[in-house]
Amino acid sequence: MSRADALAFLAEGTRTGKLATASPTGAPHVAPVWFVIAGADLVFTTGRDSLKARHLRANPRAALAVDVEAFPYHFAVAHGPVSIQNGPADLFTWTTTIAARYVPEGRARYRLRLVTS
Repeated sequence: MSRADALAFLAEGTRTGKLATASPTGAPHVAPVWFVIAGADLVFTTGRDSLKARHLRANPRAALAVDVEAFPYHFAVAHGPVSIQNGPADLFTWTTTIAARYVPEGRARYRLRLVTS
């Protein structure tokens, strides 16, 4: 599968990714994530204190497997460095863009919450 084919496969439909991270000591963790493809980037969000976020702050590398769970079975794996953005100004845009991929039209409800330090 070429890189272009893999990106197209990852972007298709509502396939959920399985994100693999590792702690500083190498303890593995896998969690399902919703994501979108933005150019050559794979974008997902997570809570600041989630296990995957803590792992990625300590060890900013991950792998993501995405598969089709019906015959004929297919899969793609993306791996590499992870760029972490804490509280980006466009967080609401990313979360709604990601949700739009997975939540049926008219079913999502969004609330804005202002967090100050």
